Amino acid sequence: MARYIFKRLLAAIVTLLIIVSAVFILVRQMPIEGYFDNFDKLDANIVHSRLVQMGLTDPIFTQLRRFLSNLLRGDLGVSARYSVGVPIGRILLNKIPVSLQFGLISMALSLLLGVPLGVAMARSQTRYKARLWDAVGTVFIVFINAVPAAVYHIYLQAYGSRALHTSMLFSREQPLTWLLPILSMSLGSTAYYAMWLRRYMVDELNKDYVALAQAKGVVNRRVLARHVFRNAFVPMIQYLPTSLLYTVSGSIYVESLYSIPGMGGLLVDVIRRQDNPMVQILVIIYSCIGVVGLLLGDLLMVAIDPRISFAKRAGAR
Repeated sequence: MARYIFKRLLAAIVTLLIIVSAVFILVRQMPIEGYFDNFDKLDANIVHSRLVQMGLTDPIFTQLRRFLSNLLRGDLGVSARYSVGVPIGRILLNKIPVSLQFGLISMALSLLLGVPLGVAMARSQTRYKARLWDAVGTVFIVFINAVPAAVYHIYLQAYGSRALHTSMLFSREQPLTWLLPILSMSLGSTAYYAMWLRRYMVDELNKDYVALAQAKGVVNRRVLARHVFRNAFVPMIQYLPTSLLYTVSGSIYVESLYSIPGMGGLLVDVIRRQDNPMVQILVIIYSCIGVVGLLLGDLLMVAIDPRISFAKRAGAR
């Protein structure tokens, strides 16, 4: 077990190092205007002296080594154009709670809606009367996956705000304006949970132990609850840490659409302002969240499911 965890941690660290290095080098290819506020008003000599002061004239690998060293110390740098001179870490501390609040609520809503829908769709394989849920769920899943998210988000904002008689934009003082963003954030995950839980449960229903239980006269409801659902939910646990971590970073499109002052809207804003230091840090954060989430999900699934062998899994990897 320790050997497997060590290998997974080592692979994750190498992957993170490659991602951080690639993002750093790519950002360094962007125009230098992104490091200065009011660049057009600055003299060329002043620009050059500031570049030297910031170390941007050093060789690229020297800059990368210094950047990695600062990251390890928790120094994310300062904003160049979004909030001139303000430490990026301080800006993120003000944005993360907003995204975390919306993300956790939307994640909980996705689980509350997606898991029962997936179970109802799977039950249609054993009960003819339950096939209506399978049809409804299939239409919902196909719609969410086939239609671009931007389309149904815009329609939900336009017609939802009209139906609720509320503002189209987020307001802290009006709790009703929280409803549509949370619903928008949860739609994709709801479809995801329902689709995969149905698939895993149908796979479990076709296994021999289910046929044996039914032959012994065990009620289908007990088989579904105690065996089929528990075994089918294990593979989905792998993706829960990633979903949880992404709640911190927020939804880029939804937060921008509703003007929510969170992490997602911040990324769009700093890209528009061409704030290179903040773009660099935020892209790295979003990239690293995926790697760390997969690592935690993999370890969690292996730890929870006793049927998985650490030795075999490590060898397969």
